[in-house]
Amino acid sequence: MSTAGEARRSPTAVPGRAVATGAELPPGAWPWLHDVARWIGTWWYRPFFRLRVHGAERVPHGVPVVMVANHSAFVDGPLLYGMVRRRSVFLIKREIFRGPLGWALRRLGQLPVRRGEPDRTPLLAAVRVLRAGGLVGVFPEGTRGDGSVSDAENGAAWLARSSGAVVLPVACRGTLRPRGGRRRFRPRVDVLVGEPFALPAEKGRAGLRAATERLRAELAALVTELDRRRDEEVPSVTDRPTTDTARASGTPGERASRDMTRGERA
Repeated sequence: MSTAGEARRSPTAVPGRAVATGAELPPGAWPWLHDVARWIGTWWYRPFFRLRVHGAERVPHGVPVVMVANHSAFVDGPLLYGMVRRRSVFLIKREIFRGPLGWALRRLGQLPVRRGEPDRTPLLAAVRVLRAGGLVGVFPEGTRGDGSVSDAENGAAWLARSSGAVVLPVACRGTLRPRGGRRRFRPRVDVLVGEPFALPAEKGRAGLRAATERLRAELAALVTELDRRRDEEVPSVTDRPTTDTARASGTPGERASRDMTRGERA
């Protein structure tokens, strides 16, 4: 029997790059502006963070992908947007879509979503993006926290099951400023890309809950693995399948406390 900690590669997650057509963005998006913003996203962080990305070659190209990531700071989204190296559509809280910023986000192809209540309109738009072969980014925790992924909402699993997309787990650590700590100078930020996997196809609410738990467990295991690597203070991390060796260590609060301590050292 397989477990959530095992590394898996979906047969649909094959290498190779598809030619961008614009269909992988929602209506109203400007593909050229999206691409310019992605280029900016590859370097804007350099004055502020020492970013290390591990496993970037695991990002599938040419197939629909639901990318799920833990969320502990506002900059997580912009960092991942530039790291992915393919067009990506994120589900972003509706409160940000105001004024000039809201206009720009829509032109970039990002989707506003209401938190804490059913909001099918952006989900259906995201399904259309996925069925066109696009990538949709979701923070399944639903809001910022300690990033340990102790809970997850059903939206990401619903998207993957409705569109046939593979799930790509991504862990991010180092962006969370220690509570009460001083401002850090170029803290080290690590992003670890896991192996793509497919969710079980059982139907009904029970099937959706099982798929959500599988997704949460895979992402939480990846975060634990990244915490372990950061604890070891390895200067250069060797890329390899990551979720097969992950072990839960301590409570989510203890893991978050260690991450804050690492942030002070970074």
